[in-house]
Amino acid sequence: MVIYGYTYASGLVAGGLVLTWLAGWPWGVPFYILAVFCLNFFRDPERRAPEGPVAVSPADGKVTLVNEGPGGAHRISIFLNIFDVHVNRTPIPGKMTCISYKKGEFMSATEAASSEANEQNIMTVEGVVGGRSTQVTFKQIAGLIARRIICYKKTGDVMEAAERVGLIKFGSRVDVMLGPEWEVTVKVGERVAAGSSAIARMREPA
Repeated sequence: MVIYGYTYASGLVAGGLVLTWLAGWPWGVPFYILAVFCLNFFRDPERRAPEGPVAVSPADGKVTLVNEGPGGAHRISIFLNIFDVHVNRTPIPGKMTCISYKKGEFMSATEAASSEANEQNIMTVEGVVGGRSTQVTFKQIAGLIARRIICYKKTGDVMEAAERVGLIKFGSRVDVMLGPEWEVTVKVGERVAAGSSAIARMREPA
């Protein structure tokens, strides 16, 4: 459980108890319901990365876009609703080479334009997967409700497979950018889990 869950839940329970004492138990019920919601929202289950030369999903959610760009590069977009786990993980093991925070708007994360327009935290990881050097960039993107992006890492940190890197509070989006050395293995509409669902596989060297 992420510490924020206990912090928010304890405050809501305290508010509910005060209202129950002052006005009766029905007035406190909404606060207790919100406390349970916060505990569920900030859950942080253990995950294990699958074996093999794969990149894993950095977020829980639904794949909303798989796009191939110039030079065979790929972009995968994952939308997180308020019921998904919001802890983010590194797609590959390796070294965090760049972290860039960009202020922006708070459009709905389901809109394609949010990938560039919304407030976001951009991270790049360099590592060796399947014997090949590779670089993966992914973005924590704020949504209509999400107003805070949290990153646990700093440039230069070395991470294991599927290691936790941060979280986004409430509904949001994560984009992953992969080079042509990767073969995407997910499709639009699929649900994925951070750290345990493979989203791409390293191609065999030519």
